[in-house]
Amino acid sequence: MQIQGLSLLLVLILLAAITEAGKNKKDKAKKDGSECEDWHWGPCVPNSKDCGPGYREGTCKDESKKLKCKIPCNWKKKFGADCKYKFESWGGCSAQTGVKTRSGILKKALYNAQCEEIVYVTKPCSSKIKSKSKAKKGKGKD
Repeated sequence: MQIQGLSLLLVLILLAAITEAGKNKKDKAKKDGSECEDWHWGPCVPNSKDCGPGYREGTCKDESKKLKCKIPCNWKKKFGADCKYKFESWGGCSAQTGVKTRSGILKKALYNAQCEEIVYVTKPCSSKIKSKSKAKKGKGKD
């Protein structure tokens, strides 16, 4: 009888611990205590120059927040760091202009950013003719 009582007590203690752990996770997710759900976020502003770590400001009713953000230094500044595009393959080289073009369709606009639906990018045509790559040495060949 004592073993059953101890077992029941142990199960109750475990359930209480699990429940409390679940509450702590929810509290961490809602750490700022804001009830506001309609946040409007500004663009990521780098701390120095035009790329790297920075911050973005958000407002909701009378509240405001700053979040850390980062603009990759190799990113196309024309599009902004908050506009993500799915690009197709590069087109052929234009003999008239000496550039090749491809388009990208908007995949995701982060923080309600104002993004163009379709963007076009160009790059100079390569003057070098690429040769076929050689097989890598020592990769399972006998």
